[in-house]
Amino acid sequence: MRVHEWWHGAVIYEVYLPSFSDSNGDGWGDLHGLLQRLEHISSLGVDAVWLTPFYPSPMEDMGYDIAAFCDVDPRFGKLADFDAVVARAHALGLRVIIDQVWAHTAATHPWFQESTSGDSSAKADWYVWADARPDGSPPNNWLSVFGGSAWQWHPVRRQYYLHHFLPSQPKLDLRNEEVLNAHFSNAEFWLARGVDGFRLDAIDFMLHDGMLRDNPPNPNRAEPAPWNPFRFQRHLYDMCQPANQELVTDLRRFIDRFPEVVTLGELSSEAGALGRVAALTGRSKLHMAYTLGVMKTAFSPTILREAIADAAIRNQLDGLCWSFSNHDVERAASRWNPGGRHRGAFALLQLAMLVTLPGSACLYQGEELGLPQARLPASATRDPFGRTFSPVYAGRDGARTPMPWIAGAANSGFSTAPPWLPIDPAHDALAVDRQAADPDSTLACCRRLLHWRKSHPALTSGGVELLPTADPVVAWRRSEGNDRIIAIFNTSDEAQTLSPATLPAFAAASELGFGAAPSNGELRLPPFGVCLGTEHGNR
Repeated sequence: MRVHEWWHGAVIYEVYLPSFSDSNGDGWGDLHGLLQRLEHISSLGVDAVWLTPFYPSPMEDMGYDIAAFCDVDPRFGKLADFDAVVARAHALGLRVIIDQVWAHTAATHPWFQESTSGDSSAKADWYVWADARPDGSPPNNWLSVFGGSAWQWHPVRRQYYLHHFLPSQPKLDLRNEEVLNAHFSNAEFWLARGVDGFRLDAIDFMLHDGMLRDNPPNPNRAEPAPWNPFRFQRHLYDMCQPANQELVTDLRRFIDRFPEVVTLGELSSEAGALGRVAALTGRSKLHMAYTLGVMKTAFSPTILREAIADAAIRNQLDGLCWSFSNHDVERAASRWNPGGRHRGAFALLQLAMLVTLPGSACLYQGEELGLPQARLPASATRDPFGRTFSPVYAGRDGARTPMPWIAGAANSGFSTAPPWLPIDPAHDALAVDRQAADPDSTLACCRRLLHWRKSHPALTSGGVELLPTADPVVAWRRSEGNDRIIAIFNTSDEAQTLSPATLPAFAAASELGFGAAPSNGELRLPPFGVCLGTEHGNR
């Protein structure tokens, strides 16, 4: 019999702190603003809250360029505000997971400043330094995700340093035990303040080939040429290294000293992502991991069936975490339904899928409202990724705009001042206060779904089995002991009817409010329709 830890089947709510709630009128979300809104998160029925970085930072990459690991940036408040958030979250029954960025720091971090001084520095080898080629060019052909070479020349050391993202985000050498021990020490600082887990950024970029070999060309790249030259290469040597398994084992050995503390890893969209989730999670590795590959995959019945079949095989230890939207990708409500047809129905379909998939799940702020991707003028772009590749790529800002709390209020109730990113008027109509008053809203349905999930062991810890339906309908069964849940989804914007031979005998969960239910042996699903229920024979 398996032991079910609190994180098995947990739903984790991601708070993108700059855009959640501003308490002091400076246009930036902050910790005290989060404190004031924790009841909203608790009311959803989630198990934990994940906070994006709040550490001191020059904010060139919106906090993922950390200048100090054991403090709070004044934009977000003080350590006392963090402590208050943890205490209140725990009182509400929420666990607190915080971001840890271990693969790189900000160039302003004291570690890097010391490392740049040369071989005499105690931290000379804390970052990845390499000599130039004889002609002065970078050590190899590796490219940055954010454009250009992944190497930056430093005139003091007269060497290149590695950066997978911005030049102001130098890469730490995680093969150096002193670096790992420093990270462990910093993690203990936050564990002593009551955190319940860590979301680990950019796992696939933690280690690189020690021989610094060139990446080969990507033989499968799309035509015409990709807008980001990063896709010209097959990333054999700069990321996704087999040694990552040893690294996460070291991390798990450290974490296991702290009962009930969990790790959640972020994996890239490089090919084989679900396989890497399986390889990097388990009893001696990460507790959970999600992949950006799911978010960047096309929405189709075939893709969904393949992902679910893969998950049924690989998710034996509950390590798979599903995430459809987050601060790095276009919101799923727009990405997977670009025409915007039946917008409300599609938002509910997406939520119902997330809630009924095997493993744990991340719910991104605003997903409970069905927010579409915000439309922003090019002049408002803050994302360095978007600035580099504009106008072909708009960047990540459209998924990062402030939460709309009060319809019709100044700045939708997010702040009394103009926010750091403008609020799309389409979001104002979907504000929390308006949806909270509507029993048929996306928010109301999200709450019903998450509470229903908790009442069924099949959904929090059960296995998954695809049911034989024809496109565009996808269906699966979740089972744990005598608890069996049937989940049926119409992935098209046209109504579909399922015949009696297609359906198992089940009773629709009418309390969820989807409306569709078997009648005379048939099931009619409206556009993007959903039917969830319990299979006959459930206790």
